[in-house]
Amino acid sequence: MTDQKALLLDEVRKYHENTGTDPAFVPGESEIWPTGAVLDVEDRVALVEAALDMRIAAGPSARSFESKIAKRLGVRKAHLTNSGSSANLLAVTALTSPQLGERRLRRGDEVVTVAASFPTTVNPILQNGLVPVFVDVELGTYNPTVERVAAAIGPRTRAIILAHTVGNPFPVAEIAALAKERGLFLIEDNCDALGSTYQGRPTGTFGDLATISFYPAHHITMGEGGCVLTSNLTLGRIVESLRDWGRDCWCLPGESNTCLKRFEWTMGTLPPGYDHKYVYSHLGYNLKSTDMHAALGLTQLAKLDDFCAARRRNWRRLRAGLAGVPHLILPAATPDSEPSWYGFILTVDPAAPFTSGELVEFLEDRKIGTRRLFAGNLTRHPAYADQPYRVVGELTNSDIIVEQTFHVGVYPGLTEEMMDYVAASVREFVEARG
Repeated sequence: MTDQKALLLDEVRKYHENTGTDPAFVPGESEIWPTGAVLDVEDRVALVEAALDMRIAAGPSARSFESKIAKRLGVRKAHLTNSGSSANLLAVTALTSPQLGERRLRRGDEVVTVAASFPTTVNPILQNGLVPVFVDVELGTYNPTVERVAAAIGPRTRAIILAHTVGNPFPVAEIAALAKERGLFLIEDNCDALGSTYQGRPTGTFGDLATISFYPAHHITMGEGGCVLTSNLTLGRIVESLRDWGRDCWCLPGESNTCLKRFEWTMGTLPPGYDHKYVYSHLGYNLKSTDMHAALGLTQLAKLDDFCAARRRNWRRLRAGLAGVPHLILPAATPDSEPSWYGFILTVDPAAPFTSGELVEFLEDRKIGTRRLFAGNLTRHPAYADQPYRVVGELTNSDIIVEQTFHVGVYPGLTEEMMDYVAASVREFVEARG
């Protein structure tokens, strides 16, 4: 590092210190956000340093992050993308690759998923000409059971894609075993669950593929960003190709002839020796991230354990503060799991003397931010009105979620005082309505 650069970064640290601390919490006046990023001086310095070095494309920070996140989770490959939604698109699209031979998914094949979902868990199924098969979830865990998933498997079912809802693992070991038994692919949408474990093992490591998001609402952030995880080297290579324009070449940006036979390949009906850097084996995209995003990701990754611990503390404090409150269905961790919670889900009992809308309005008036449990039931949204899908069983709980469910925040930027105020506000509302 040059002296000039070191001086600049030292000024950045001083700037950060001079921007001031967070103001004191004032109940009813200070915002309690449902999600948010926690950024410190090292995050600011990392971004500025990447900018000073003009690392505007994917480079050494991106490769370092991919290596470290893969090692952290115990998988063989991690491919950085520009968002978690793009990661889901790449994961599903990879399963349609001709390089998988007879196992590839083809148009019209079915993929089991849940209706109470975030859209970009499901959209890649439809975007690839596949058919989602929707099953219901359980209230409390907000995940499907193994039995529901098994009942949805039909003659054309080729894969399962499920999210660990707000950080709470679905019974992933059992569903992975079911997928293997039936010859199906499994994709774990781990976007809300980085740091969660099931049977002592990290979520995102059970399926053929898994995805993570680094949007500011999630466990660590790059601003925008995501990644695809796998220990299957064939799938990893397909994901990389699809992410990088669909090219067959695997040279890193700025490199050439890594394979040592750049002008010796014969592929398709191209002339022998056609430049391998411009040979395309997939209908791909450009979904790469940048080194500036990855530089922030690296400093955030170092804080992941602390962030997860804070999320668990805040969740437990809310759970204890709301114990025994009538008319509410409180969240529960899936047996054998240790969630790294994304949020705290509340469902108002349909028989309650008030609605979830009334409770949400009361909380929002007190500056307590709320969010729905994503789409609630995708089949009820206009985007899916003319899309092909199949439903197995009733979506009773998904419909209850549409009407009666929301979540509040537990992210590390929230304090114990804030959690106590949220719990006290909910209690006050419920008690006032008998």
